[in-house]
Amino acid sequence: MGLPVGPTVVVKFGGNAMVDPALHRTFARDIVELRHAGLRPVVVHGGGPQISAMLDRLDLEVRFEAGLRVTTPETLDVVRMVLTGQVQRDLVGALNAHGPYAVGMSGEDAHTMTAVRRPVRVDGRSVDIGLVGEVVAVDTGTIGALLTAGRIPVVSPIARGTDGEVYNVNADLAASALAVALGAERLVVLTDVEGLYADWPHSTEVIDRLTAGELDALLPGLASGMLPKMEGCLRAVRAGVRTAHVLDGRVPHAVLRGVFAEESTGTTIVPDEAPDAAAQDRA
Repeated sequence: MGLPVGPTVVVKFGGNAMVDPALHRTFARDIVELRHAGLRPVVVHGGGPQISAMLDRLDLEVRFEAGLRVTTPETLDVVRMVLTGQVQRDLVGALNAHGPYAVGMSGEDAHTMTAVRRPVRVDGRSVDIGLVGEVVAVDTGTIGALLTAGRIPVVSPIARGTDGEVYNVNADLAASALAVALGAERLVVLTDVEGLYADWPHSTEVIDRLTAGELDALLPGLASGMLPKMEGCLRAVRAGVRTAHVLDGRVPHAVLRGVFAEESTGTTIVPDEAPDAAAQDRA
């Protein structure tokens, strides 16, 4: 098995591509194709629709605040079960249909992700969203060893805190934290829309490119569903990731197009231009 030697790409898998069987298979082929091209893909998956469906079956509340799932201890049990026991297994199986590539793991494994309880404010007031974590430390040892061995890590966004609690971590923010810790070249986030709209809900014109500073200015006004995605992208590019993409996962081969196309669809976020580079461009 040839070992990839190129840059690391972290891909957050979620949205429609998770529940559409054809898109699920296409995504798996695309990730394997990245590996064959010499890149080192790491997949962080969500599982929102599957978690909500299971909560409904168990007659447990489904509630979100600021784009994050309110997580009681009972909800957390369901989150862990669905993410690591269903969603991760299905994705690992789809990837391994193409060869012995994928290895599933949780952020809990080997203390890969350490989290603290995430504070949230909605309309100026503090809101308790329960066992929702903010990643504060990443140990890349296990993922790095898997990448060195030519494997594709598939990571469930669950983390353990130094307080002994287990936390549900938003998958977009978990992918961002891993991208930064791994020194990834790119972060790719799949969603169920075309990208970041310029004036939602009044317009469906997509902003194709933003600097970190431009995105930072827009962040307070974003819809709750897009907020964690864009927050994750902003954190990533400000911490050294060269490019972050938010792509429409309903489009077949969105990942390959996002990584390899010169003009990517969706919305691309890049670091702010260095002052000296800007001065040279004006000269």
